[in-house]
Amino acid sequence: MKKIFFKILILTSVFNLCSCKSSDKIEEETLIDDEHTKKAVIETKLNAQNVFNSVPDRVQISALVEENKIEYNGDILNNPNSISKYTIEFYKAANLGIYGSDLSIANTFEETQESLLFLKCVNSLATNIGVSKAFDQKMVDRMEANKSNKDSTLEIITNAFKKSDEILKNDGRAATSAVILTGSWLEGLYVACCFANQIGSESLIKAVLTQQESLKNLIIMLEASNINQSEQFLIVDLKALLFAYKAKEGTTKFDLESIKEITTKATSLRTKLISGT
Repeated sequence: MKKIFFKILILTSVFNLCSCKSSDKIEEETLIDDEHTKKAVIETKLNAQNVFNSVPDRVQISALVEENKIEYNGDILNNPNSISKYTIEFYKAANLGIYGSDLSIANTFEETQESLLFLKCVNSLATNIGVSKAFDQKMVDRMEANKSNKDSTLEIITNAFKKSDEILKNDGRAATSAVILTGSWLEGLYVACCFANQIGSESLIKAVLTQQESLKNLIIMLEASNINQSEQFLIVDLKALLFAYKAKEGTTKFDLESIKEITTKATSLRTKLISGT
């Protein structure tokens, strides 16, 4: 069985970005009167695409996976039983992204039972947020029919999150969409750090260190989406993570020490998001 984990680094961007390609026509903004809001919406879409563009491609990811013979470890993923803790939209959105990433990990490792648990979490949170149309029975049926084809199931999950992004953007909820993306991206980085620290290979450590550009654009996108004051810690913590990245710019020593602070910052923020408080 092909052990695939680093695909998650693509998923962290793909989920909400597939509809945001810079070559696509940005939706008409005539329904929005406020010029500042128009600018924020446009910037959010363009910077979301920048996050996507800075993620490693699938060839690189597959090579890393094969080289390091990564095995599935469900213990590092978010506990499906924690879903009852998420009662505020901000945490529902963040953990929709996190569980979506976990669903993809479990699915690509052919962990059918755990995939179903994560899918249930995704469906529940999507319904609560108001994007249940993106995760309907048709989507579940397609996943079941294509479960032996990892690229197909990845595409199905990606398209579901693309649809949720479109729904939220059309409803004027760019901030919620940005938080979902943040949860997805952060979970990918966290899992990458876990495996890099476990295996300690130079190639995995380098892969973690290549996420700085994605992080920069993620911060720009969140700032443009005008998230609530109570949620500003997300940007503050991501900037602290960016500072940890900048401290390692130009490094030529790819050992565990080089990602120690990045791992600490990513883990700390993820802990806040999955705590639900």
